[in-house]
Amino acid sequence: MSDEYFLPLRRRGPLARLRANGAAALSLTFLILLLLACFSAPLIGAALGLDATTPDLFSISAPPSAAHPLGTDEIGRDLLLRLLEGGRVSLTVGIAAALSASAIGTLLGLLAGWRGGILDAILMRLADGVISLPLLPLLIVLAAVDPEKAGVPASLVHSESFSLYRIVLIIALVGWTTTARLVRGSVLSLRERDFIEAARAQGLPPSRILFRHLLPNAASPILVAATLTIGNVILFESVLSFLGLGVQPPIPSWGNMLTGAQELIAGAPMLAIWPGLLIFAAVIAFNFLGDGLQEALDPRAGQRRTR
Repeated sequence: MSDEYFLPLRRRGPLARLRANGAAALSLTFLILLLLACFSAPLIGAALGLDATTPDLFSISAPPSAAHPLGTDEIGRDLLLRLLEGGRVSLTVGIAAALSASAIGTLLGLLAGWRGGILDAILMRLADGVISLPLLPLLIVLAAVDPEKAGVPASLVHSESFSLYRIVLIIALVGWTTTARLVRGSVLSLRERDFIEAARAQGLPPSRILFRHLLPNAASPILVAATLTIGNVILFESVLSFLGLGVQPPIPSWGNMLTGAQELIAGAPMLAIWPGLLIFAAVIAFNFLGDGLQEALDPRAGQRRTR
């Protein structure tokens, strides 16, 4: 296609281009509603008079009813509230891990692209080494390590939220490579531009040039990479929790809800179907949103894709 075809598209703002992308706009709407519902779970439970943590052995795997809109789980807890609470945990882990990995990758990418030389070579070979490892087996191995033997205090290890922090830390330590390579490439293409040369001529310190001039111009690929990473992290967290290496009960997540439902799949399939559908929908929505952001922030991406 000719450049004239894309000229009106480039003249529109990023938000307008994102709205024009039907899949991305629909995904963004779905994710906003999902986030609002999950983080409003305590208010929804109070309004319905339900509790997501109290078991009811007289209502095990009950079908949907007026009291329990989606029925109950394997020990009689309300399934709707469990899904919302689990979604709050899974989405929190996904967002926190993606932001942490993006922060590490951005810092290393800035340093590698700006300094170059030996530092650039070391950091990029480190990134290549991490990328070459099979990610899921690596996460499983790291999650299976006993933190007490690694020197973590026992009081912290046995705290209720430690499993959340561990998953975020593990994924952040191995998930920074994509952002680092993207930021490095952007810095390499920008550092010889006239506005950077002008900043150097004015005697600005490197930190100011990096964070006030280079980083804002590299923000688009960082945002796209972080959005796509959230979906992958939700999937990895669900797999680790399903294997018993991720978020530990009594904290619910979509992954450990699947673990609790696997022995009841024949008699109560909805206990597995609902969290599975939410994992699928959230991952697909984040991927569509990431693709939409890429085209909204770089309208020529769509032109390159059609050639």
